[in-house]
Amino acid sequence: MTSAETFIIILLFILVIFSFIFNLVLLTYFLFFNVLGTLFLGAFFASSKKEIVEKIVLISDVKPGEKAIDLGSGDGRLVIALAKAGAEAHGYEVNPILVWLSKKNIKKAGLEGKAFVHLKNFWIVDFSQFDVVMVYGISYIMKRLETKLKRELRPGSRVVSNYFVFPNWQHSKKEDNVYLYVR
Repeated sequence: MTSAETFIIILLFILVIFSFIFNLVLLTYFLFFNVLGTLFLGAFFASSKKEIVEKIVLISDVKPGEKAIDLGSGDGRLVIALAKAGAEAHGYEVNPILVWLSKKNIKKAGLEGKAFVHLKNFWIVDFSQFDVVMVYGISYIMKRLETKLKRELRPGSRVVSNYFVFPNWQHSKKEDNVYLYVR
């Protein structure tokens, strides 16, 4: 065996090891944030794409001085977008790692004092103080959430749902899979 063949074999061996480690890291990330996080820390984390976040903020018609809330705020990208649009933006998230990441992203965006993420289950939050509510829920929570929103929101409050619809509440506006409901 020549030295060139030996070099190629060693290089291939290193690539196989690197590929194995890379796939192990990806699997660990997936398991932690989605499988174990769902079982122990709350709902499945699915981030919204930049275009969807922009569409949600646009359809919500959020105005400076309003208070907005993102239910299950994930990594905080929607909370940050709402704060940039002028709202006092709050996110509620039950995954402590995502709350930490959100706070880091808020600080990086320079929005401390305008954007807040709370380690708290949104089911125990009183929504009456908010003008705009954002939700990227899942179908099985929408009926219960609809009841809570109808009971707690003031008239004129707006609710924007990404993809999932409320079973008994007629939306006022729809753009692709983003729905606007007005209380």
